[in-house]
Amino acid sequence: MSEQSNDIKKGKKLVILGFVIIGILFLIYSRYQDPEVITPSALESVQRIALGFYITLIAAFGVIGIGMYRYHKGKVQNKGKDLSTIIALVTWNQKSRKIFVAVFISYGIFFSLVSGTLVYQPEVNFAIHYGATIPSGFIAPCCDEVGYMPKIIIYLTEHIGLQIIPVNLVLQIMVSYLVGLNASIAISAYNISKKGRGATTIGAAAGLFIACPTCAGTFLSIFIGTASGIALSIALSQLQTLFIAISIPVLIITPYVMAKKLRNNDGSCKIDGEVK
Repeated sequence: MSEQSNDIKKGKKLVILGFVIIGILFLIYSRYQDPEVITPSALESVQRIALGFYITLIAAFGVIGIGMYRYHKGKVQNKGKDLSTIIALVTWNQKSRKIFVAVFISYGIFFSLVSGTLVYQPEVNFAIHYGATIPSGFIAPCCDEVGYMPKIIIYLTEHIGLQIIPVNLVLQIMVSYLVGLNASIAISAYNISKKGRGATTIGAAAGLFIACPTCAGTFLSIFIGTASGIALSIALSQLQTLFIAISIPVLIITPYVMAKKLRNNDGSCKIDGEVK
């Protein structure tokens, strides 16, 4: 087996391992979401478990990141003629990397605002309303549905804070990565496939509502009125699974659609990637 094929195989295994760890982590922590089990004497132990949860979650993201890099690099070096290789070649150059990083960060920030991860409430003073020390932060270990605990609450100023929810964090990183990937390919394919660009836009817009559709409804209430916004937020929360089902597959499929437009008749890529 060549070194390139080995990188591709190991990269796949690392990505799968990372997602398996995240899934198991959510299931294990769900055991600590029964209010009757969380007694005052057990609270300190659960706090430590919650801290370990986030340390493991970050490690899992690291494993996935390393896996994606090895897979991507192996595809570029192997220079095959499949669509995955074309995607890798198109996004490996320095310009595409800069586009990816810029879109990943900017979309991630916007996603944070829409999903309620980044909270700005000018009408609420956190120090007065919640008795919070500014700045400060803590982990809330209990109790909610699977994937929504433990939460990290951070008060940055009297009106700005962070509310980090595990499932939102995972979805935010996933969708931001896919949007960044789509954008970097779309720039290269712009003059070749207008249809591909449109599909990317649709996927990105749908992805905005994945992490917290109720927050999206609250956001829209600014423009369409409070009562209508509340009704819309309830409707969106009931359609959360549908938004996930629609947006992520679109964001995954679109790069392959655009890659077909960047393929030569012999199956090779129209854009060469530099391996560094």
